[in-house]
Amino acid sequence: MERYRQIIYFKNYFFDFFEQQTEKVKEKIDYVLFVVTVANRIPQKFFQHLEGTNGLYEIRVEFQGNIYRIFCCFDEGQVVILFNGFQKKTQKTPSGELEKAVKIMNEYFDEKLKHKQNESKRSKK
Repeated sequence: MERYRQIIYFKNYFFDFFEQQTEKVKEKIDYVLFVVTVANRIPQKFFQHLEGTNGLYEIRVEFQGNIYRIFCCFDEGQVVILFNGFQKKTQKTPSGELEKAVKIMNEYFDEKLKHKQNESKRSKK
């Protein structure tokens, strides 16, 4: 099966969330992440852009009436970077979770920029 996207886990943010889940919820999350990698067009029920967040998306997982969200973004076209996740208990996404995701996304791109700058300095030596 062809893969359209690669998933990268930034630090332990996603794993900290994932490890707290039951085995059945982990299986459902794994399934949705698989769909994200192999679907040419990711179904909207699994994936949505968050307005006003400058490139932040959420992966949506539903299991037995519970709703889980995993924040992520694209990098270099078809690479999906996973950040933090949470169990959604209200209609609206909690602002604290959203702020945390934006902070992690900024941390990711800052570290990537620093890494590229360091590589550039090394190659000039």
